[in-house]
Amino acid sequence: MDWKLEGSAQKTDSHELQEQEVILEDMGEDSISESFRLLQIDVECEHREGDMLPTGSTVWCSKNVQRKQRHWEKIVAAKKSKRKQEKERRKANRVENSGICPQHSKRFLRSLTKERLLEAKHSGPRLCIDLSMTHHMSKKEGFHPRVLGMAEEYTLDIGQELSRLAGQIRRLYGSNKKASRPFWIYLTGFTTDSPLYEECLRMNDGFSSYLLDITEEDCFSLFPLDTLVYLTPDSEHALEDIDLNQVYILGGLVDESIQKKVTFQKAREHSVKTVRLPIQEYMVRHQNGKNYHSEILAINQVFDILSTYFETQNWPEALKKGVSSRKGYVLQNSVDDGQPEKLPEAKLLEVS
Repeated sequence: MDWKLEGSAQKTDSHELQEQEVILEDMGEDSISESFRLLQIDVECEHREGDMLPTGSTVWCSKNVQRKQRHWEKIVAAKKSKRKQEKERRKANRVENSGICPQHSKRFLRSLTKERLLEAKHSGPRLCIDLSMTHHMSKKEGFHPRVLGMAEEYTLDIGQELSRLAGQIRRLYGSNKKASRPFWIYLTGFTTDSPLYEECLRMNDGFSSYLLDITEEDCFSLFPLDTLVYLTPDSEHALEDIDLNQVYILGGLVDESIQKKVTFQKAREHSVKTVRLPIQEYMVRHQNGKNYHSEILAINQVFDILSTYFETQNWPEALKKGVSSRKGYVLQNSVDDGQPEKLPEAKLLEVS
């Protein structure tokens, strides 16, 4: 009779344990710890109840309780191991997708970015954004306030271009912060009482704390002339490499206000070396359905090309990043059928 009761009790215990394992599937670590604590209380109760049973039943009860406790311990250990493995898997996925070590806090990452930028100030490549030419903006033919009496509309047009330029400066700085080998940026010919400066403050959060140099001095008086290299689309010489001993200059003009040879003439007046991006050497005009070809890049797009090349030492890869296919130009080896139209000599506008 006793062995039947024992077998029935074992089946009951087995059924209870299966139910407990199912419950544990949805439990967190805190819930499992609490359940384990309650189990210990249950064990103590069973010991106390067992003391009142006959000797044979007490021995059986003690062994059964110990078996149940060991089984729970195995379940808890397995759950902890599974959670640890899942946590490591999620960490690995975040590292693979973002390239950022997940254990670093935002404060640490900001500190790391600041350290890289300050290091670039002393040992990295230098780039000037020449902002002394905003008077060239919006001077379009047939659109002069004194002639047409359209002062209000003229002011609005200038404001739009200043906003675009402020946005390009923001994107340029954002790209530089993310670069593993950043440039040190100078905003030259930039007065703090200018409309452009006010627009930068309005549009760009934290602009006043950007890690770059802002100066009213012209780039030609700030550095020795023999160290300056002006990037202009009218130059006859293509940029071959980035020299840490040189200071590269981009003209601070937006797309809508491009005027031919403005940057080239300014560099020539100061006897400064000029270069253009090697777009003609690596890219071709590609025919498309809309027959649309834009020969103009914004200053942040030019910077993306320079920054990518500095990191990869690969012009095709750099140009592909800065010149999108929407502009109607592709890398030479990207054209599979037909002979693409060659770029006009020294015509492509790399800077704006």
